[in-house]
Formats: sequence, C-alpha cells, structure tokens
Amino acid sequence: MAVNTGIPHTSERPRGGRIRRAAAAAAAVVTAAGLLSACGYGSKSEDNKPAAAPAGDSASAAKLSADTVKIGYFANLTHGTPLVGLQEGILQKELGATQIKTQVFNAGPAEIEALNAGSIDIGWIGPSPAINGFTKSEGKSLKIIGGSASGGVKLVVNPEKITSLDDLKGKKIATPQLGNTQDVALLNYLAGKGYKVDASSGAGDVSVVRSDNKVTPDAYKQGSIDGAWVPEPTASKLVTLGAKVLLNEKDVWPDKKFVITNIIVSQKFLAEHPDVVEAVLRGSVTTNAYIKANPDKAKATANEAIKKEAGNALEPAVLDPAWADIDFLDDPLAATLQAEADHAVTAGLLKKPNLNGIYDLTLLNKVLKEKGQSPVADAGLGAK
Repeated sequence: MAVNTGIPHTSERPRGGRIRRAAAAAAAVVTAAGLLSACGYGSKSEDNKPAAAPAGDSASAAKLSADTVKIGYFANLTHGTPLVGLQEGILQKELGATQIKTQVFNAGPAEIEALNAGSIDIGWIGPSPAINGFTKSEGKSLKIIGGSASGGVKLVVNPEKITSLDDLKGKKIATPQLGNTQDVALLNYLAGKGYKVDASSGAGDVSVVRSDNKVTPDAYKQGSIDGAWVPEPTASKLVTLGAKVLLNEKDVWPDKKFVITNIIVSQKFLAEHPDVVEAVLRGSVTTNAYIKANPDKAKATANEAIKKEAGNALEPAVLDPAWADIDFLDDPLAATLQAEADHAVTAGLLKKPNLNGIYDLTLLNKVLKEKGQSPVADAGLGAK
C-alpha cells in the first residue's frame, strides 16, 4: 500500500539531497505505522477513553453513521469477547472511522442504568440483568442482539465440610448477588433437590449468602462460608485455596450449554445506527472465531486486558482452568434465557416476565450468513 509522506510532488526531478530527505520522511512514516499496528487496543473504563484505532484502517474506511460508539463490559473472563476484541483491535477494525469509547462495570444493574442513561450504547452483560432491564422498561430499553459466552460457573465447596450434594443441608453457600444469574441458578437447584430456602433472605435448609466475588475468597478462608456457586475466575480461585468442584453448572443444562454473557444494545441506538451495531457484531463474531483458532494467545490477551483494567493479572492456576471451562459463541442460547427467567419466577424473585421482543437477531444472522454460518434462533422471543 502506498504511503502518503506529506511531501508535495513537483514536475522537476529532485536532486540528491531532496531524494535523501524524502526517503527519510517516508521511512519515518512507515516505521510509525508499523509500531502502531503492533500495539494492542483498549482503554481504561474509569477515564472513558477512546480505544485506539489500528493504523491504516480507520483513516481509509468508509464512515459509518456515528462518530462514536460507547461499549460496556466487565473485566471478567466470561467477557472474553470484548476483552480480546478490544485488545487485539478486531472491533475497531470493523468500525473503521467510528471511535470506540469503553466503560468497565462490576455489576449488571449499573451497566443497565448506564445504557438507560445513554452513557453506553452497546454492552456485554449477563442474562438476569438483561431480563430485568427489559421487563422494568416494559420492553422499551434494550434488545439482546447476540451471544458471547456459555458455561464458566461451578459449585465449589470445602471438602472437609461437604463431600457430596447430599451434604448441603445446614451449610452456607455464597452467590455473588441477590437475584443475579448464579443466585437464581443455586436457588433453582436447591428447590429441585427438595431444600426449602427463602429467596429474599437466603435463610432455610441451606443458607444462601450473598457475597461479592471480590470478597468471597476471603470469606472462604475465614470459614464464614462453606462453599459458593460462582462464575469464573472466582471458582478457580477458591480451588487454589483448597476448595473442590462439587458441580459444574454445565451438567444441569441440556447439551451442557447455557447463556452466561450476551450482547445488548439501546433500542434508540439500534434504530439510529444499525450499521454501527452490525459492525460491532461482525467484530464480535470475528473475535470469537479468533479465540477458537488461537485459544492460548486469546487467553493471554484476555489476561493482559484484565490486568490493564483491574490492576492484577490472574495467576496460571486460576486462569488456565477458568478459561478452559468457558465456551465463546455467537448463539445467544435464547431458550436458556427463557428457562433462567422461569427459574427466577419459581424462586419468587421475579414476576412472570413478558420477554416477547427481547431479541433482535436480524443483524447477527446477516453477519453469520455472510460468513457462511447457520443462523441462530430467538426461541420465539424475537422482534415483533
């Protein structure tokens, strides 16, 4: 590709000195471009800085309908698609001249509030916050437009106190938050085993303790909990402290698949900038393919992004088993979202929700068709 050196052309043949100066200038531009293209891309959430664009892509790309797209996600392995896609510049390449600004969240409700306020346009998020955001807005705030990850959730326990699933009675089991995806899963599992638990307080045959993932390892070390139903990498962190995996949540789902992370968009942004949303989805699909083709490199990239956003990288004893348990995919696994909503209703945490219209997979299926892949289904919950 020709490089614009910024040196004007003239009809007069340049003399030796001018030739050397022109060559030096061109070499400097080429060197700078090479250095930029070798860098990773992404930004700290707290500063809401724009993600840097890959050199040579955005300047020449056709302009999309929005100058900026604001993307939210968690600095968590189950959000490996945005972690890798941003760090490797895959998302920015698809967006061309449209600049990415990022914001990192610690909890789903905060991300939904940001989406409703216009602070972000598109986000990677768990199923329960997406359901709550959709139902509380009476179906007006968001759409789920794609899948991202399945799996990565385990019940880990103190082997000195719990040796089988029949030993849970009278024990204290932690979940990340009242009504969150793992909390609902544990309550549903316990109900299926015949245990009585008050969903709101967590009191009952088994005590369900709501504990932030950041403090759960310390709670385990101190003995204030006997186990936890938690996502990765918290589950693997507990294993390094002596806990044992009693149950992998994959084993309670058909085909061992259930949604843990999907992609949402503000309905307003989707209506006004469908080309930008399509570009993000194309970047997501490309990133998931990259992760599958380069699992070790992608794992290292995700860990680098976590270190950048959270301050600390994950040690191999935590990173390796956690990453291996997560499946990155484009299918939002819509049928499992409906099942998770039904579980929350059964537990008494949610009134029967009307999820009709929560999905709009039109653009995702367009991208998949372009790539020669099969379309994904919305389980009858698509746009009406």
